[in-house]
Amino acid sequence: MDSNKLLRITEVSKKTTLAKSTIWAKMAQGKFPKPTKLSDSINVWRESDIDAWIDQHFKPQEVA
Repeated sequence: MDSNKLLRITEVSKKTTLAKSTIWAKMAQGKFPKPTKLSDSINVWRESDIDAWIDQHFKPQEVA
């Protein structure tokens, strides 16, 4: 996986399965990685930061 890949909000939403509004709300609460602002209208996240967040918040379930 290319950990230096930059993701836009739509890609972050798909990868995390969270709605865009939920991502923004979690960011405001300090519970989600903040993006890097490329311009006034473009925010990006490092894929590695999103992968780390997923790993911290979702543990694999054991199969019985």
